[in-house]
Amino acid sequence: SAGHLAEEEIRAGLRALTGEIEQVPSAVSAIKVNGERAYRRVRAGEEVQLAARRVTVSRLDLVALRRSTVAGVEVTDIDIEVDCSSGTYVRALARDLGAGLGVGGHLTALRRTAVGGFTLAEALTLTELEERAPDVVSLPLAAAATRLFPRRDVGPHDAKVLSHGGQLAAVGIEGPYAVFDPAGRLIAVVRERAGRARAEVVFAPA
Repeated sequence: SAGHLAEEEIRAGLRALTGEIEQVPSAVSAIKVNGERAYRRVRAGEEVQLAARRVTVSRLDLVALRRSTVAGVEVTDIDIEVDCSSGTYVRALARDLGAGLGVGGHLTALRRTAVGGFTLAEALTLTELEERAPDVVSLPLAAAATRLFPRRDVGPHDAKVLSHGGQLAAVGIEGPYAVFDPAGRLIAVVRERAGRARAEVVFAPA
């Protein structure tokens, strides 16, 4: 029974799972074990042990708490909001919270509200996609690139070089970044290696 848990105990359990943590993914995940998905092995009756992975949980907030009795057992349902790094398993957070509180826990619902710079404001339902097809892209490519990547603006000469597949001088930006011409058009997404900025993909016609 989880009916005895005070709200502050639950909040303390959530705080313990915030920050950089070592998380063991759910055994019914899509992680491959010797070339086969873990969930397939579990469904075949195999016991799967996955290695812990370092993930970052930036925010883990309690937003609602409900108590009820199911089949004579007191249960506690909570709603949480999570900001986390890629690779974090929210199901595992529920599992580990319950284990830490000594009552067990599992996920009953999950809603992704943002991915990187994209939120539900840009999302469409399947019905809306059908109605808008073939014009289903609601955000211009340049705007999407600005949200996802660091931005570098270049002059006409460098824009032309890059649009022809040439390389630019590195400027010290880590990871992939978007390059725009003086008119604000997206030219390419590039990555710096060995002192040069090389295109990963070019969008502007040569």
